[in-house]
Amino acid sequence: MGQKHITDMKKRVRRLEKEKGFTLLEVLFAIVILTFGLLAVASMQSAAIRGNSSASGLTQGSTWAQDRLEKLTALSYTHADLDPAGNPHEEANPPAGYTIAWNVTADNPVANTKRITVTVRWQDKGMTKTTQLTCVKPQL
Repeated sequence: MGQKHITDMKKRVRRLEKEKGFTLLEVLFAIVILTFGLLAVASMQSAAIRGNSSASGLTQGSTWAQDRLEKLTALSYTHADLDPAGNPHEEANPPAGYTIAWNVTADNPVANTKRITVTVRWQDKGMTKTTQLTCVKPQL
């Protein structure tokens, strides 16, 4: 029985030698790779947040320009806000952080029309951003 016990022990030792775990170096490399992956995801997240913030400003600017343009096109052809001599016209109480101005050009692109160009400006991260909308109002 002693010989069999020794043989069993040798088999167990060989099996344990084959079943080596991860070395400390392998675990360290795995942690480093995981860290770089997580840093890349965090970087992408912050870029997405910046992009969303910029898109929000552009959406607001476009909305204010469209709103002003709709108000101007609803006015009569001879209204003071559509007088080309008063260029540039400015919004008296613009939304906080925005300026809204418009120019009117008579007989452009054809006679008896007015071209209305609305420009909205705002600051985004220290840079001036601008959006501009144009329409033509006929004399009816």
